Amino acid sequence: MLEINDLYVYYGPMCALRRIKISVAEGEVVAVIGANGAGKTTLMKTISGLLEPDRGTIEFMGRDIAGMSGHSIANLGIIHIPEGRGVFPEMTVLENLEMGAYIFKDEAVTRQTLEQVYELFPVLEERRRQKAGNLSGGEQQMLAIGRGLMGRPKLLLLDEPSQGLSPLLVKNLAQTIEGLHKNQGLNILLVEQNVKMALEMADRGYVLQSGEVILEDSASALLENKAVREAYLGV
Repeated sequence: MLEINDLYVYYGPMCALRRIKISVAEGEVVAVIGANGAGKTTLMKTISGLLEPDRGTIEFMGRDIAGMSGHSIANLGIIHIPEGRGVFPEMTVLENLEMGAYIFKDEAVTRQTLEQVYELFPVLEERRRQKAGNLSGGEQQMLAIGRGLMGRPKLLLLDEPSQGLSPLLVKNLAQTIEGLHKNQGLNILLVEQNVKMALEMADRGYVLQSGEVILEDSASALLENKAVREAYLGV
């Protein structure tokens, strides 16, 4: 589904990503883990068209999307839920969700998708007329995911979804993401600093360090890898 080869991204003279080779097959959840500054968010922004690569290819369903505009990539079915949630605080919950469906002209499709989001996150229906800025952190994360689902993604890019959430909310979030994959067949590329959570729900994983992929394996193998456990799990 997604094939990234020999990807380089620069910020001015600084190389933020180099020689990146990552793939997501149909039916997979793939995790990208690494410390702060490893290049994880840069990777997600480049895939979704917010940044333009300096070199390399990003193929989605057989089409090279490297350098395409963000809205064109969203139209193809790649939906990016950014780090920090990025909700529109002065807009209502419903208005935020409707923004996620801007690419659809069919109101019946939008209504149907909205009902599906409300079924997944009932609190969003209860608070649909509240301003998004008044929601708790967990509710804002639900809203960010719900808004992404309104775009009916083929591939969902999740950037640090557990950031700032309590352990209980992180557990609930993990269950939600697993449900989206198993029950709705959603393909997911997940960037997370909560390494244990990410690898427990993923099929495969990549370790990013200083802008390079230094390790790739099944998620279960990475969980047992001594270097990964010492660096990211503290054991």
